[in-house]
Amino acid sequence: MTSERSRELVQQAWRSFSTRDKDLIGAFFTQDAEWLAPPGNATAVALGGSPHMVGRDAIVHFLTVDFPRMFVADVALDFHGFYADGDVVVVEVTMRATLADGKPYRNDYCFVFELRDGLIHQVREYMDTAAGHRMVFGDA
Repeated sequence: MTSERSRELVQQAWRSFSTRDKDLIGAFFTQDAEWLAPPGNATAVALGGSPHMVGRDAIVHFLTVDFPRMFVADVALDFHGFYADGDVVVVEVTMRATLADGKPYRNDYCFVFELRDGLIHQVREYMDTAAGHRMVFGDA
């Protein structure tokens, strides 16, 4: 897959995430896809989930059911870059949202997407976990 095509596929996938359409979102992932986030990140802790999702169904469930339970309103993404090299795409983004308790959320993220056979096979997610915990759980 060319770098340009890989970048376009990941950009299309990002647009699909906001639809909450499980079939549309699922069509971008391999059946055995994985999504890895830092252990103990605030989202996983608050939702009682795993930072390592395995399988298309688990990822789609998170994006369509769990994510909107945590980030309930005003979700806005400011993309800073989509960088592609063959089947690897790196995305830099700042996400803002309103949490379920009404508090504001803002964090910077970096995602590394690895593609296989024209689909997303693995996502590695990086963020400021300390800031995430402060926004979600307070300073304690």
